[in-house]
Amino acid sequence: MSFVCFSKESLNFLERIRKNNTKEWFEAHRSEYEALILQPSREAATEIGEHLQALEPTVNAIPKINGSLFRIYRDIRFSKDKTPIKSRIGLIFWQGSGKRMQSSSFYLHFSPDELFVAVGIRGFSSETLVIYREYIKNREHCKNLHVILEDMKSKGFLLPEPKYKRLPRGFEKNMEFEELAKFASMFTYKTFSAKAIHSKELIHTLYETYEAMFPLQQWVYEMTLHNQDL
Repeated sequence: MSFVCFSKESLNFLERIRKNNTKEWFEAHRSEYEALILQPSREAATEIGEHLQALEPTVNAIPKINGSLFRIYRDIRFSKDKTPIKSRIGLIFWQGSGKRMQSSSFYLHFSPDELFVAVGIRGFSSETLVIYREYIKNREHCKNLHVILEDMKSKGFLLPEPKYKRLPRGFEKNMEFEELAKFASMFTYKTFSAKAIHSKELIHTLYETYEAMFPLQQWVYEMTLHNQDL
């Protein structure tokens, strides 16, 4: 096993980015980024991916930028945060042949503040939102989702808040599980201390968490396959 955990210096480097968030500073310290963040992230993507593929063989683990790794430069055109360099490092492992951000995924990010671990889709595109709403019109699908979400909460995992206050067209007030129609994402997550990234138990912690979250991961994946029937 080549990857065990990130170094303590990784968090220190991200903290330094926050204090010196300019392209000029980053380029002057690019070698540190590559040694402390980029190369360990590649190794982490490979190691975590192998564990996840044992759980679900269709998981994609691609240890490169725009695969399982994200760019360090922020696209400020679409972000409220206008600082050019990210101080939060993400990894994503998506299931199936769809687009990585609109496929049910195992996801994590870490920063000096926390380690965030999640599964599902953290923001539906307009197309995926249509698919989701059509899918939950089936009572069995809807009930299964309700049961899974209750199970996630019983395990101490957190859920997003419904985005919409009103029911969308096609859903009736006082229908069973009506709150599910108000979501614009579907995922569950848990946060850990940032120090967890340099614990030798990191891989075990991630796998144990993802395994417990797996029922929701699979429900969301099956929902995305519904696109073939629309």
